Amino acid sequence: MSKSVLELNEENFDDFISEGNCVVDFWAEWCGPCKMLKPIIEEVAKKEKKIKFGKIDVDTQSELARKFDIMGIPTLIFFKNGKDIDRTSGFLEKKELEEKLEDTFD
Repeated sequence: MSKSVLELNEENFDDFISEGNCVVDFWAEWCGPCKMLKPIIEEVAKKEKKIKFGKIDVDTQSELARKFDIMGIPTLIFFKNGKDIDRTSGFLEKKELEEKLEDTFD
């Protein structure tokens, strides 16, 4: 079974981040860097067994974007057992994302 990046919304968000290590990608359809980051996140998500990946469209889920003070996209927020422990803004190369995951969740 291939693991994918789950589409998150206000109904499933809290449950998704509540346990374990999670990365949530705040993105939008019109965002160029978001489109470039999407396949990288999908590729890394398939490989990472101990980290869950989700994504939030800031246009349709503006309340969640506001709750986490998302000022620019793409923004990745790293959660551990429901706590916001780190974040990045802007495009990341695959190697940068992998190093960030290792540093954050090690």
